[in-house]
Amino acid sequence: MDPLKTIGRSAPADDVMHLKPPVDPATLAYRQLLDGSFWQRIPAYRGVDEVTFLDHSWQARNSITNPQKLLAAVQDLVPQSFYDDVIEGFARAPMSIRVSPYLLSLIDWTDPYSDPLRRQFVPVASRLLPDHPKLTLDSLHEQADAPVPGLTHRYPDKALFLALDTCPVYCRFCTRSYAVGVDTDEVEKVSLKATEDRWAKAFRYIGERPELEDIVVSGGDSYQLKARQVSLIGDTLLDIDHIRRIRFATKGPAVMPMKLLTDDEWVDALTRVVEKGRRLHKEVVLHTHFNHPNEITAITRRGLDRLHERGIIVRNQAVMQRGVNDTVPVMQQLVKRLGFCNVQPYYVYVHDLVKGVEDLRTTVQTAIDVEKAVRGTTAGFQTPTFVCDAPGGGGKRVVHSFEHYDRVTGVSVWAAPSVKPGYFLYFDPVDTLAPEIQARWADVAEQDKMVEAAIAAARDHAAATAHASSIRR
Repeated sequence: MDPLKTIGRSAPADDVMHLKPPVDPATLAYRQLLDGSFWQRIPAYRGVDEVTFLDHSWQARNSITNPQKLLAAVQDLVPQSFYDDVIEGFARAPMSIRVSPYLLSLIDWTDPYSDPLRRQFVPVASRLLPDHPKLTLDSLHEQADAPVPGLTHRYPDKALFLALDTCPVYCRFCTRSYAVGVDTDEVEKVSLKATEDRWAKAFRYIGERPELEDIVVSGGDSYQLKARQVSLIGDTLLDIDHIRRIRFATKGPAVMPMKLLTDDEWVDALTRVVEKGRRLHKEVVLHTHFNHPNEITAITRRGLDRLHERGIIVRNQAVMQRGVNDTVPVMQQLVKRLGFCNVQPYYVYVHDLVKGVEDLRTTVQTAIDVEKAVRGTTAGFQTPTFVCDAPGGGGKRVVHSFEHYDRVTGVSVWAAPSVKPGYFLYFDPVDTLAPEIQARWADVAEQDKMVEAAIAAARDHAAATAHASSIRR
């Protein structure tokens, strides 16, 4: 029979050729989402019904904002020694505490020290490590690149608009610990309150810069904007002719997904801005932030489905963290689970140099290794780009694109010729290095020598590359 004549016809079952063995069901585990009244495992929420738990206002009112409230919620699930560890941890943390009941319910309180969600949001003093000696509070130089307060203009055609300084939860690893949340014992915050006077200065600057096409609306967290503020910001930016793209950035779907189900006013406001953008042939999308597959539940999927039904594109930006998602199986499952919920994995960041969270940072090599294993497990457009946001304002650089990387001293050197001149340095965590190198990092003179050697090697590499290029020409 001519095979072309069989096209469009169903082949008999015994004619089907299976070129691969049957799939291991374990590889499809990313489709199995936590469901049911899982929050009732927490003593404080045992009597909370589903309607109450899915109320975003209830979640906000009952968020954990100090160690005492944490103990009142989990009660006898943790020993007193753990509670004491948390109290000391927050006394030394640059970020204030805010954890939603939803997020609290996803933590495995039978093993809190190892739980990947606890590690991200609840510091314990016994696990803290000294900050890297080259760390600064605003390591990405967002304030240095701000022409007006709360607006960072680093890339030629893109600006970051920090509309406010609050979030539905506070992440330990926040790169904006210089501004987000309330003052702590460790950090006096820069004020970025949601005031329309401050916003007006940002809008005026954006309107006067015709090269700007792309605005990220962040903070803080755009989840915390009132519906009328979402509309105000969206309409104002869309009415600027040269603005082509707007991204509303939020951690919200990962930590309080029920807002997408029960805050109709906010979702409707976002939808109207998206639809207005579409009529103007402009793109308005939502960028969110899931770091671990355990953050994605059946509630999450329902919320994301609501956005998908409205044609709202959702992309994810994750941060690679030690003990959270720095292994191949976890990152593969995160990427696949995001795709399953119609969220496009966009970026995975090497952890920024952030005060008070050295225990969460990984080496650049870890990101390189994990990226290699993730690539090829799913479609290319569903595969995130692994990047290092170069300290000093160099911007996002693909992890493979360093000019030089000394894996012994942990110093990587990056160039960003389209962003800023010069070299930008990232530093692997000191505790991951050999003991003799750790000793060198404890000596200021030796620190300078290691940095100078890395920069010299980067220059030598650049010179050799230029020479080889000239010979080929």
